[in-house]
Amino acid sequence: MEYTQIPGTDMKVSRIALGTWAMGGWMWGGTDEDQAIKTIHTAIDKGINLIDTAPVYGFGRSEEIVGKALALKKCRDQVCISTKTGLDWQDGKPFRNCSPDFIKRNVADSLKNLQTDYLDILFVHWPDPLEPFEKTGKLLGQFLKEGKIRAVGVSNYSPEQIEAFRRGGPLHLVQPPYNLFERAIEADLMPFCQKNNLALMTYGALCRGLLSGKVTAQRQFQGDDLRQKDPKFRQPRLDQYLAAVQRLDHFARERFNRRVLHLAVRWVLDQGADIALWGGRQPDQLDPLPEIAGWRLDQPALHAIEQILQETIKDPVGPEFMAPPARERK
Repeated sequence: MEYTQIPGTDMKVSRIALGTWAMGGWMWGGTDEDQAIKTIHTAIDKGINLIDTAPVYGFGRSEEIVGKALALKKCRDQVCISTKTGLDWQDGKPFRNCSPDFIKRNVADSLKNLQTDYLDILFVHWPDPLEPFEKTGKLLGQFLKEGKIRAVGVSNYSPEQIEAFRRGGPLHLVQPPYNLFERAIEADLMPFCQKNNLALMTYGALCRGLLSGKVTAQRQFQGDDLRQKDPKFRQPRLDQYLAAVQRLDHFARERFNRRVLHLAVRWVLDQGADIALWGGRQPDQLDPLPEIAGWRLDQPALHAIEQILQETIKDPVGPEFMAPPARERK
C-alpha cells in the first residue's frame, strides 16, 4: 500500500481509501451488513486506513456499519474516518442544506452513528447556494478548534467556491469525481489544488463499476440502483464505453500483465490524485488491491490510453446526473 500525508495535518493515510456508499444500500439495491463489515475488516488488513462515508449513504446506515465494524475490530485509533455534511433529505430524497443548525445536528448524528467522539475528516458534501460558503468554512473551522474534527474538506466545489470557503476557515482536502471517463477537473480544479497545497481525494475511480471489467451490455440494474439513471449505461453510449473498457483491458494485459481495473485506479493516482476512493461491499472486491501499488504508468502508456479513449468514446458525458437539488428558498 502507498501512503500520503494530508497537508496541514499529522495524518498519514493510504492512497486508496475505502468508499462505503454502496454499503448503505440506498441507490445500490440494498445492503448486507455482515458482508459490509467483513469488507471493512478486509480493507484494513490490506493496509487501507482511510474509510469514507456520509450520513446520506443509506440515511445513516453506512455510518452505522462503519462504526460497528471499527468497534468490533477495536481499531478506531488506527483508522481515519472521513464523513460528510451538507446534504439533508426528506422522504428519501436528498437536497443541499448547509444551514448551521442542520450541520450541527448532522455532525452530532454522525458521531453517534460512527461510535466516536471525533471525526478525522469532515467534508461538505455539496455546495449550498443558499448559504454563504465563507460562513460554512467558518463553522467547520470552529469544529476544528473544538477538536470535533481533525481536517476540513469540500466535495463537488469549483475553484471559485473553494476560494470563498477558505475566506471563512482552513481547508485541507478536496473531493471531486475523477476517472478515465470523467476528467473535468483536469482543466481547473486539479491545478488549483496543486497550487494551493490541497490534498485531492477523488471519488468514482471505477466509474460506478464501468471500469471494473465486469459490466456487459446485457446487465440489468434493479430497484433504486443509480445506474438506471446514468446516461453512460444507456445505449448507444454504453457500447462506446464498453468498447473502451475492452481495449483498455487488452492494453493493460499486454503492457503490464494487469487488468483494466488495476489500470483505471493506477491512472487516477498517477494523473495527480493524492487519494483514490475505491467503493466496495464484498470482501472479494478488494482482491485486486495488491496489484495497484508498486508500478507506474509511463508517458508512452499514458499516450496510448489517451488514444484508446479518443478512438472509442465519441459522445462522452460527465457525472452531472448525480447532483442533488438545492433547497427551496423560503
